[in-house]
Amino acid sequence: MLRLGLTGGVGSGKSTVARELQSLGAALIDADAISRQCTLANGSAMPAIARQFGPHFVTPAGAMDRNRMREHVFAHPEARQALEAIVHPLVQQEIRRQSDLAQSPCLVFDIPLLVESPHWRHQLDRILIVDCTEETQIRRVQARNGWERVAVEAVIRQQSAREHRLAAADGVLWNDGVDLQVLRHEVQRMAARLGL
Repeated sequence: MLRLGLTGGVGSGKSTVARELQSLGAALIDADAISRQCTLANGSAMPAIARQFGPHFVTPAGAMDRNRMREHVFAHPEARQALEAIVHPLVQQEIRRQSDLAQSPCLVFDIPLLVESPHWRHQLDRILIVDCTEETQIRRVQARNGWERVAVEAVIRQQSAREHRLAAADGVLWNDGVDLQVLRHEVQRMAARLGL
């Protein structure tokens, strides 16, 4: 089984590529989706989040207040570390569980902070970066999430620099100025080389 790490900056189109690979037969492990599940109502991270950050970071339904937490961790880097110390071990545990169950010639790990983490490189056979310009990232996230430009720029600054991501890549999929059909065709060509 080929273990493919998939990453890219916010708004790069990484999730679109991941879904396309999954539709072609890859097993997909989505670290972001696992992380979100942990912070939903009754999620495995919620008791520790409530203890660490207090009840005002928990919605009335019992989920993490994502907007409030996002603002908080941007303003306080130590809060980001505390949140990651709660969520990341739970995400790792679920990733291991899903990996053990996967049955495909290609297992895709969709991991937003793959390059930033020292734990991933030795666990993967290849790393694929989905890349685009920063201006395209900003435009896409504003359209998708309705965020102000300054909020998108703050997220980009917290991720690895584009050059750092590209230096870690075994392959790069350019997703700027191409329509969805062209991107799908490129993913299909790449998937054939991965045994899908």
